[in-house]
Amino acid sequence: MSLLNIHGLTTRLASEAGWVHALDDISLAIEKGQTFALVGESGCGKSTAAFAIMGYLPGTTRVDGSILFEGRDIAHMGDSDLRDLRGNRIAMVYQDPATSLNPSMRIGTQVQEVLREHLDLDSKQVRERMIELFESVRLADPEAIGQRYPHQLSGGMQQRVVIAMALACDPLLLIMDEPTTGLDVTTEATILDLIVELKDRVNAGILFVSHNLGVIAR
Repeated sequence: MSLLNIHGLTTRLASEAGWVHALDDISLAIEKGQTFALVGESGCGKSTAAFAIMGYLPGTTRVDGSILFEGRDIAHMGDSDLRDLRGNRIAMVYQDPATSLNPSMRIGTQVQEVLREHLDLDSKQVRERMIELFESVRLADPEAIGQRYPHQLSGGMQQRVVIAMALACDPLLLIMDEPTTGLDVTTEATILDLIVELKDRVNAGILFVSHNLGVIAR
């Protein structure tokens, strides 16, 4: 059985003009340790597919087909089961890291909240795990990073923090939705190097969403 198996996924979004097809009969399978690229032009529905996997589509959306993760259909899970799944078994890195971080909270506090939510760790273990995660994504001086607010970090550093948060609970599936789009070319190359390194290290299934064929080739 595949880690993720999507069959015949079709989504319709409610609008004033009626139902709009966002996805039409999408099927794919991802194995543990495999990287799968979902490629298409802007507006074609790539992110809609990613949000469907996370169970993030609004209640006004009609979803047909199946989204099986470890044999369980995400499309028909309740809120409690979805909360247990997100961040723990499946994690997502979004296109704009600034929207994933709370601007009013220190970076360290945000990462520690994720760890406390999903893992049974005491305060010392949470702090040690946070430092370990920051080091794993090549953030220098983890202690200092933890004391900063998001606006005090560059875009590339913010994205590394978001990746660290996604890896916090060793997810089996990592969804990366255009994770380098808002970065300059040099920073983009650094983040792509990091993703390749993580792919070899964590052995998770990765769904990499992008419109950029050069990034996919890398």
